[in-house]
Amino acid sequence: MKNRVFLTTVILIISMSVFGQERPDALLLYQNGDYKEAIEICNSELELRPGNMDSYSVLGWSLIKLGRYQEALENSKEGLKISRYDARIVEIIGEANFYLGKNLEALKWFEEYAVLAPTGGRIDTVYFFMGELFIRMGEYNHADIAFTTAVFHTPNIARWWARLGYAREMAKDYTYSIEAYNKALDLAPSFPDAKRGKERVEAQLRNG
Repeated sequence: MKNRVFLTTVILIISMSVFGQERPDALLLYQNGDYKEAIEICNSELELRPGNMDSYSVLGWSLIKLGRYQEALENSKEGLKISRYDARIVEIIGEANFYLGKNLEALKWFEEYAVLAPTGGRIDTVYFFMGELFIRMGEYNHADIAFTTAVFHTPNIARWWARLGYAREMAKDYTYSIEAYNKALDLAPSFPDAKRGKERVEAQLRNG
């Protein structure tokens, strides 16, 4: 009896050692910039567990980073068949459409993300993308609102303040445009877009 218990314990320890070994972490690989390897791991995980939404998320993010936007779109749509309202997948679809130049489609998905996850981890980026979309469409006041929301959530990115300044410049809201350009230059004194933008707006005010 003692021998049987001992043998069972040994088998259990060996099993835990073999099956408990850490698998490569796709999210960590993604965070470290190893996007191709992260994609391979995610695909392997999805073969074993087709409903793993974490794998769909990291897969989509990695494909976006590699510029494989159509693949990101197609894979994420497969993910939505499993979990229609997974905010991470909704955001990836918006981003893929953004880079593919499908402006209205991208805007639709970003707006859905904002409803699903108003305090989500990508909400700042989503509003930044929405601002860029509104600039593409010439809707500068809407772009102002979107960029203002983006910098409210994340106020330390000079490029975002510069884009806010540009949206306001295009809307001829010159005083507040300079304010945004100045904020960008406070964060990055040599940022060229902000410097040029501020110079353009100051010239408009002088000549106005």
